[in-house]
Amino acid sequence: MRILAIETSCDETAVAILEGSGTFPNLSFHILGNALLSQAQKHAEFGGVFPNLAKREHAATIVPLIEDALKQAGLLSEENHPVALPEGLFAHEPGLTEQMTAFLSRTAIPEIDAVAVTAGPGLEPALWVGINAAKALGVAWNLPVLPQNHMEGHFLSALIQNDKIENIELPVLGLLISGGHTEFVAMKEWLSYQTIGETVDDAVGEAFDKTARLLGLPYPGGPQISKLAEAARAENLQSPFSLPRPMQKSGDLRFSFSGLKTAVLYTVQKIETLTDELKKLLALEFENAVGDVLRDKTRKALEDTGARAFLIGGGVAANTHIRRILTELIQTEFPDTKLYMPHPKDTGDNAVMIAQAALVSLMSGQQPKGGDIRANGNLGF
Repeated sequence: MRILAIETSCDETAVAILEGSGTFPNLSFHILGNALLSQAQKHAEFGGVFPNLAKREHAATIVPLIEDALKQAGLLSEENHPVALPEGLFAHEPGLTEQMTAFLSRTAIPEIDAVAVTAGPGLEPALWVGINAAKALGVAWNLPVLPQNHMEGHFLSALIQNDKIENIELPVLGLLISGGHTEFVAMKEWLSYQTIGETVDDAVGEAFDKTARLLGLPYPGGPQISKLAEAARAENLQSPFSLPRPMQKSGDLRFSFSGLKTAVLYTVQKIETLTDELKKLLALEFENAVGDVLRDKTRKALEDTGARAFLIGGGVAANTHIRRILTELIQTEFPDTKLYMPHPKDTGDNAVMIAQAALVSLMSGQQPKGGDIRANGNLGF
């Protein structure tokens, strides 16, 4: 079974084509094509993602990326194939109707079984570009269009090791950490999810980015904080700063990072000259504080759920310190629980994970979701 997937939830435009095989739940995946373009540098001057800019960039690049993914997959061939798209489909993306119509009218229908697209969560103006592009492909190629949950993509992709899902024991506990999410999700039965803990304010990735701005570091700030903190550890430095560990001992699975960010603000305001060395020491203390909270909350979540498998997913799952302390936690305190972590390069937003989620759903025997697909910026599990 082959899926073409589109991801436009934030500031990455991505298209991937995957082939799935096997018998659920033991599945194999083969990436036929994978095209991705990051907008991070374009948003850097704003210190974060600017939704309307993201939307315009998605609209400008989505057709070339679809063409690129098809070419990589060996599924791109020319054929006179006149296409009439629904009127008003790209009413909010000027020029995309003409661009998409021209591409589809000269392209032969590829050997693909369905089109998958992220429907949420994310920035709704950005999501709509991907959704409308997927609808155009569905009309032109007479294929079903499958809405996918972006966070489910992060969850399931973390379970895929060496392009396979196999021998996974339930229940599974997932810690999803990104710029917009910090949540524990339990899967007691395949593809049945329960959110058992989440942030009450800022997501952990948001706290990283806001702290980076306070330290005068460029966007995206998370990797910058991590780079400084790792440098401090390599030099065996001890930070003179003391930041709070919000809700670390709250006895539940909720998170709060807004107060930690505010504590960094007050600390910076008291410093007469914020030198590079002080930035390094503050980054170290900030990352240690975040890591302490995530480790202790994960310990409780594992005890509460009795999970046989534990995964981390989302963009912040690339963080070296977080990966290290959670690995140590599993190895020393939960040796019977298997740890799943995606490769750091695969933790960001991408279309491969959206295709994987669609393939898992279809190959499990689930019926494709019907009805009109709409963007939902707050879509949950």
